[in-house]
Amino acid sequence: MPQKLVIIPTFNEIENIEKLIRNIFSQPVEFEILVVDDSSPDRTWELVQKLQEEFVDKLHLEIRAAKSGLGKAYLHGFKWALERTYDYIFEMDADFSHNPNDLIRLYNSCLKNDYDVTIGSRYITGVNVINWPMKRVLLSWLASKYVKAITRMPVEDTTAGFICYKRQVLESIDLNKIKFVGYAFQIEMKFKAFKKGFRLKEIPVIFTDRTKGKSKMSSGIIKEAVFGVVTLKLKSLFGKI
Repeated sequence: MPQKLVIIPTFNEIENIEKLIRNIFSQPVEFEILVVDDSSPDRTWELVQKLQEEFVDKLHLEIRAAKSGLGKAYLHGFKWALERTYDYIFEMDADFSHNPNDLIRLYNSCLKNDYDVTIGSRYITGVNVINWPMKRVLLSWLASKYVKAITRMPVEDTTAGFICYKRQVLESIDLNKIKFVGYAFQIEMKFKAFKKGFRLKEIPVIFTDRTKGKSKMSSGIIKEAVFGVVTLKLKSLFGKI
């Protein structure tokens, strides 16, 4: 049976992480989990260590020295996964904005329909976002439209962070050359997979804003996404992607 790893970056997610882990492990399809914690002051990592005693060889933990961006946490997780034998590697938020029940749908899209990257999309069938203020919904939707126009990727939700990658996709991308760390990281990964000829598929999911813990959104992350897209496109024109 293919091995499946869900990577969950954490920073001060002690209110969410146990419930999320138990929910993933209760799915009818077997997943393993890697929590990449950035030395959370609330000691999220310590709770994960306790849960490892219950979920032996299924729950994994990597503790990084400090908070240095979502993208770098995922890259750490990708490299960890590629050093092992996982066939399908997932990105997922720790705050329940992504529904664990949708993991199986992402997986089946790659396994049964032979897509290389499957994206849990907020915008493929309208706007499927709950508990966001209208200003934030509009900003996110317009950002995805802007990215699609610049990059010409056939993706409606270009900043989505709920994703299933086939192993071959991550093996083909030079992870040491990934530049961005925030929303632009999600765009960069999709764009490089697209330019390498991999098949990308979006499936609709409902995105629910966190009810516990604090959002990590910042103006710097948004600026990185807006200006980073132009950089990516220019590099691709000169064959540097």
